[in-house]
Amino acid sequence: MRVLILATAMLLAAAAAQAAEPIEGSWKTASGATAQIGACGGSFCITLKSGKHAGKQIGKLSGSGESYKGEITDPETDKTYSGSAAVSGKALSLKGCVLAVLCKSQTWSRL
Repeated sequence: MRVLILATAMLLAAAAAQAAEPIEGSWKTASGATAQIGACGGSFCITLKSGKHAGKQIGKLSGSGESYKGEITDPETDKTYSGSAAVSGKALSLKGCVLAVLCKSQTWSRL
């Protein structure tokens, strides 16, 4: 009976670990700051946790799996852009665009 309870507990823990979206977690930004991405409402909020702009929310993305879309704010200029993000392993590729033609990209790494 103990083995059955232990096996069930392990399966439930594994399912809970897989329930989180790949984008959630702590990331090292291109500038070296730490950003936290977590669920907020039906989206995912990006908040800087270290660096010059610590505490500032710099994005809100929607999506699931490996692909997300929304808005990304440059903390230096306070300008907001149409953005997208893609998760691939321990890398997060972010892209912000003005009028869908002038775009800048960054890659963050998972901490």
